[in-house]
Parts: sequence; structure tokens; C-alpha cells
Amino acid sequence: QVHLVESGGGLVQPGGSLSLSCTASGINFSMFDMAWYRQRAGLQRELVAGISRTNSLNYAESGRGRVTISRDNAKNTVYLQMHSLEPEDTAVYYCNAKRVLWGQSHWGQGTQVTVSS
Repeated sequence: QVHLVESGGGLVQPGGSLSLSCTASGINFSMFDMAWYRQRAGLQRELVAGISRTNSLNYAESGRGRVTISRDNAKNTVYLQMHSLEPEDTAVYYCNAKRVLWGQSHWGQGTQVTVSS
């Protein structure tokens, strides 16, 4: 059974930083493309950043320069470091593991990030 468990969310002040982690089990982690998505209240889920199994990076324009995605295959974990956070970054952040050619896509349960003073 596949599990993706996000952690690291919480309340942070505007301008602050936060690091999220997502640890996977039940998959061959190194073979999956990993990504972080977020869903703001009343809006659709949107990509924040992605890292392929070959470490190619993809950042959404909204986070470019403020977020960094990385992965540690030995720990089955993908990370998202966020800086200069703004209230507009308030959302539930989700981890996704995808292997397109196999039609596989798995989601974590999400972690809440709230940016507020």
C-alpha cells in the first residue's frame, strides 16, 4: 500500500520561511517524479514545484525564486523549502508521486500552511 506523509506545515508570519517534507512508502521512490501542489481556499489545486526522477526541476511562476524542491532517494523523501512567504501562500500543500508511463499517481493527505501575522 502506498503512503505519502507530509509534515512541516504550520503558522508562519509574512516574510518567514518554512520547510515541508514528504516521506513515501510502498513505492520504488527513485522511479517516481515527485511534486508539491497546493490548494488555496476556493481554488483548484495547483503545482508549486516538481522534481523528476532524473532531478530535473520545474517551478511554478508564483513560487519561482522563493521555493526550492529537492529529494533524497535514500530517505524516500522530497522536500520543499519556502522563503519570503506571503499571506497568498496560505494553502493546504500536497505531495504527489507520479509515474506517467505506468499511469500511476499518488497523493498525500496534505499539510496546512498558514501565513499570517
